[in-house]
Amino acid sequence: MQKKYLICFNLIPLILLSLFGLTKISHCQEGYKFDTILYGASFYEEYMPYERLEEDVKLMEDAGITVVRLGESTWSSWEPEDGKFQFDWMDRIINRLHKAGIKVIFGTPTYSIPPWLYKKHPEILLTKINETKSYYGPRQNMDITNPDYLFYSERIIRKLLEHYKDHPAIIGWQIDNETSSYGTAGKNVQKAFVDYLKEKFKTVKELNKIWGLTYWGQLLHSWDEVPEFRDILNPGWKLEWERFQQKITTDFLAWQAKIVNEYKRADQFIVHNFVGSVRTNIDEFEIAKHLDITGVNPYHEVQEWLDGETIAVSGDLCRSLKQQNYLITETNAQTIGWDSKWQRPPYDGQIRLNVYSHIASGANLVAYWHWHSLHYGQETYWKGVLGHDLEPNRVYKEVSKTAHELKHIGSKLVNFKKENKVALLYSVDSYQGIRFMPFHDKVDYLSILYQMYNALYKLNVDVDFIFPQTTDYSKYKVIVVPPLYITDDAQLKRLTEFVKNGGHVLFTLKSGFCNEFSTVRWERMPAIIREAAGISYQEFSSLWDTVPLKDDPYKVGDKNKASVWAEFLNLEGAKPLAFYEHPFYGKYPAITRNQYGKGTLTYQGTVLTNELQQKVIKEIIDNAGLGGPEQLLPENVRLRQGISNKGKKMRYFLNFSSTVQKFNYAFKEGTEILTSRVVKTNQELEIQPWDLAIIEEQ
Repeated sequence: MQKKYLICFNLIPLILLSLFGLTKISHCQEGYKFDTILYGASFYEEYMPYERLEEDVKLMEDAGITVVRLGESTWSSWEPEDGKFQFDWMDRIINRLHKAGIKVIFGTPTYSIPPWLYKKHPEILLTKINETKSYYGPRQNMDITNPDYLFYSERIIRKLLEHYKDHPAIIGWQIDNETSSYGTAGKNVQKAFVDYLKEKFKTVKELNKIWGLTYWGQLLHSWDEVPEFRDILNPGWKLEWERFQQKITTDFLAWQAKIVNEYKRADQFIVHNFVGSVRTNIDEFEIAKHLDITGVNPYHEVQEWLDGETIAVSGDLCRSLKQQNYLITETNAQTIGWDSKWQRPPYDGQIRLNVYSHIASGANLVAYWHWHSLHYGQETYWKGVLGHDLEPNRVYKEVSKTAHELKHIGSKLVNFKKENKVALLYSVDSYQGIRFMPFHDKVDYLSILYQMYNALYKLNVDVDFIFPQTTDYSKYKVIVVPPLYITDDAQLKRLTEFVKNGGHVLFTLKSGFCNEFSTVRWERMPAIIREAAGISYQEFSSLWDTVPLKDDPYKVGDKNKASVWAEFLNLEGAKPLAFYEHPFYGKYPAITRNQYGKGTLTYQGTVLTNELQQKVIKEIIDNAGLGGPEQLLPENVRLRQGISNKGKKMRYFLNFSSTVQKFNYAFKEGTEILTSRVVKTNQELEIQPWDLAIIEEQ
């Protein structure tokens, strides 16, 4: 059969953008216009144990569901045999949904290949590092650079777009599903890695210099000598492999987006659903350039463990990728889990509270995975809105209550705009660099990032994520920087200029230590930021036990401790904020602050307790003039702020507890959206357990 669909199918390997048949992506940025909050679920009528389409759609109508996701996991239903396509089964579903006024996000089905494709091309399954071979059974077990996989993927995508592109129910197209490279490392991928190195470094001489391959006598004399990436130990080499793996994912999704853009209407969007929280195996920022809107699948604890933080961090990251509103494409309905060991259904009120928590981060859609619970397969206990009996239940009733509430107020909440003054700098490269050269068994880049985010979250300080690609910091007053171990000179200079111009930056241990190739800088540390920080160090030590700080300067009692790591900071103009209480380390400050230009640079050369870290960050927030009544709210009340689509300040007060919370409303007079009652300044607010108040200033 002639492979007429595959772009550049005769070029192997298909990794770089040019080999995927891509040039710079440009496509319509208009897409679907959100005029209210959309609310729904993934819907798989094809999974049902018996015919019940009419019943399900009626239940959705009654509940107030406005959107569903369809089709992303059913390649074998679309194409049960090679080249034999069937659409009737889905035509019936999508037409019935449209009749009910329910909108559709349609997914490409490429993340799970059909059995006939595996039988015909077993080489499609990926080979991982050390030649570990995947077998059929799991999803996402294929080499997404394999030419045959790309040929059949393109064919099914084009067939679906040709058939459904004009269907009026479809508002958007989801490309693939929670995609990564899956660790593909077969011979074609190894060859592509060498091509990638050629493109980036041009000559082996340059590669030898950057990676220091004189060490251990590993100098390369030609590109043919580059060994396969299996047992490589060189940190710069490992970092570049990880970047290459991320590029595989970016190029694959860009390739899918390019195909979809050939067909989709101007009033439709392209979205990809990222896995929730902070993920380090892909470059979400680069992927987002090829999307009209970003989506994310945050799953989280419920019951007494629900505190909203996973919702917030996932939303803040997803929103920050394009600095615009985003979609919750999957989240908890009932219990979750790939087995039944750890089943926790949400308490009454938590489903509704979670929906508004997503909206408070800027979500324009909240959708559950999924509408009904499965009766077979790995995800039997990852339950949907309906349980295994497929009847209305407690969760269905709460979903319905929330949906009908959104029908009345969704137009007031949609397109919620965040105007945050605090940013957290997220560096995937620094995570990888520290992973290759860890400084502790349990504390790493991510643990410190989450600790710092947690401190801001508990202080009710809304935050944006910024990235190494971010060049404009002008909208922010404070930037918090987890260990920036891998970075180029330009980024460090941008940060010091930000301080010089009046910004406030918190740097943490190991920042600026290596350049962008994981090569240690040969200046006295912290290298480029030394002058702005007003400190330097030449030595550091692992701390085998916690070390208290002298005189408890931040008043945290028995939490006044440092641990894990200590840089021997020498003062060069900075003010010491805390010293170690120790016979040797005591001569070195643990935390310093330097006035540089119009701003301040705070540096901590150690790991702090959560309580102490929060106090340090609060002090910086206060010094930047960003402190306020937000920090005086009850412990379990989270405040999320922004601008409504009317241009007015809007605040979400979220009670993440099983007890009534009371406090004085210390802001300008406003209207509580859910009840339409006026709330005056200093009036006492009472929020019921797992409930909320939304107040728009008058």
